[in-house]
Amino acid sequence: MTIAALLDLGVPLDVVTDAVRVLPLRGYRVDVGYAERSSLVAKTFDVVVFRKQPERTYFAIDRMLVEAPLDDATKALARRIFRRLGEAEARVHRMPLESVHFHEVGAVDAIVDIVGAAACLTYIGADVVVSPLPLGRGFVRARHGILPLPAPAAVACLVGVPTYGVDLEAELVTPTGAAIVAASALRFESWPSFTPERTGLGAGTATFADRPNLLRVVLGAPNAKTAEATHVVLEANVDDLTGELAGHTIASLMKAGALDAWATPVTMKKGRPGLVLSALVERLNADGVSLAMLRETTSLGVRRIEASRTELSRTIVEVSTHYGMLPIKVAATNDPALAHAKPELDACARAALAHGVPLRIVLEAALVAWHARGV
Repeated sequence: MTIAALLDLGVPLDVVTDAVRVLPLRGYRVDVGYAERSSLVAKTFDVVVFRKQPERTYFAIDRMLVEAPLDDATKALARRIFRRLGEAEARVHRMPLESVHFHEVGAVDAIVDIVGAAACLTYIGADVVVSPLPLGRGFVRARHGILPLPAPAAVACLVGVPTYGVDLEAELVTPTGAAIVAASALRFESWPSFTPERTGLGAGTATFADRPNLLRVVLGAPNAKTAEATHVVLEANVDDLTGELAGHTIASLMKAGALDAWATPVTMKKGRPGLVLSALVERLNADGVSLAMLRETTSLGVRRIEASRTELSRTIVEVSTHYGMLPIKVAATNDPALAHAKPELDACARAALAHGVPLRIVLEAALVAWHARGV
């Protein structure tokens, strides 16, 4: 459904077929057509498998992607999606990631779905904003037997993703779909503030009595109006917070949904030293972060200051170094003066610990590998 909707949006079919053609996969073909759902005509995309496929491990699939001559952005996104799936399966079955065997999602159709979706999203090059996902109930038959819905692996993939319940006995979000969303979404909103330009519809095979089985994608541009506040700065003055508690409170605000949080020393009434705790949040998350600020401090109130911000679009690109594949956050812009790249600190710290070298060495290696790409 993801690929079908993106094709309907206007992505050329060659983007998908060229990406999957370089993979060592055989015994399948892709069929593209149309289907009517509630009088709406939507695109369909099916992977027809006509030859028995081997069960593949996460390690085998990741190695396949690493060695495939895919463009860097598509490869990095496809690997992130499969890693999300692999970590979900490892968590559900209580086993190491390297030992995970994919059954349903290890077949050639899922590999085509994930690599094809990654290629389409890379081709478009837009920020991905996803609405909260509907989750049905009931049971589904899988390789491991009867499983509850939503499927355990799907729920594990959706950690940190907004969802809501639907009174429908159906699998509305599969593990593969959940992984694609979780790995590619920049943020989640019911409807972002933007100007729609094109739409695409992808049809699923199941039919539901109370809703069309469709996935809709909308491509648009940010609204020209920039004065509207999109974020809120929350503040509270406190005079009894130790350094340890301040650090814990800042961590709690980030966990509650703050985009950034900090503490500023101030002199309060009667000459008492204190701190101003501040947090930058999206307006939709302001209530939750406010409660966290009140819960973790003795403050009796939280101020709200409306704000808007100019953002550079960001993407994650993985580079190969002596210390393994390392992710780098890249600010995408047409202005060379604003372009920059920064290695992900946590991943580099893990690599430094694993190889017994200083963190700065790993950070330097990641940047050298990035600049060697000629970007």
